[in-house]
Amino acid sequence: MAEPAGHKPRDLLRIASYNVHRCIGTDLRRDVDRVARVIRELDCDTVGLQEVDNRAGAGSDSMQLEFLARATAMTPIAGPTIIHHEGHYGNALLTIREIVAVRQHDLSIDGHEPRGVLDVDLRVAGRIVRVLVTHLGLRPAERRLQVRKLLDLLAETPYDEPAIVLGDINEWLPLGRPLRWLHGLLGKPPWERSYPTWMPLFALDRVWVRPCQAMLSFEVHRSPTARKASDHFPVRAVIAADELHGVGRES
Repeated sequence: MAEPAGHKPRDLLRIASYNVHRCIGTDLRRDVDRVARVIRELDCDTVGLQEVDNRAGAGSDSMQLEFLARATAMTPIAGPTIIHHEGHYGNALLTIREIVAVRQHDLSIDGHEPRGVLDVDLRVAGRIVRVLVTHLGLRPAERRLQVRKLLDLLAETPYDEPAIVLGDINEWLPLGRPLRWLHGLLGKPPWERSYPTWMPLFALDRVWVRPCQAMLSFEVHRSPTARKASDHFPVRAVIAADELHGVGRES
């Protein structure tokens, strides 16, 4: 992928969001190594993941987060929404950046699948950048409640401090209220259709950054391997770290 001109590589934060669908591909095969190849293709220093099935088992496809971390040489952070006796399932973050703090927040609504936010402070270009990874629910009323909770979390970060929100937002309508609310707080970023991989019709996978002008590029990664590895394509954003210099806590 071509990088935006005018910036040195060390001045760029390359970040992605990827719903790996338990590493089950469009051919119905569970293949963690194939997902790892897609993550390496992205060439990002930070990747938010959804639907990571990190349970112990006899096969090489078990403990997916640990496998992906080893295969990509990145540090894993788990953000489970469902905890089993043999492991956990949910959100995660892979990064090569320095991890300053990790928090988890419950977005679950009674009667629906548990949902949450993995909330991580990373050190980027001498600033603390808050990164929130999430996967919202399937029903409109559920998503509206979850986005309100998410906005309350973001309100804890002063407006002049950098924040990144990424994940599978599950909002099928381009003018849906959850998207409008997030745009209102974080600005309206670029978007592309990422789901389903065999015929992308919906822009479910999103990245927001504050300040919004720091995002230099956004694209869906549509490689042949990504087309088979999951039912979602990953999305990738390039952020100018120097645009974060005017805001945020110095580290």
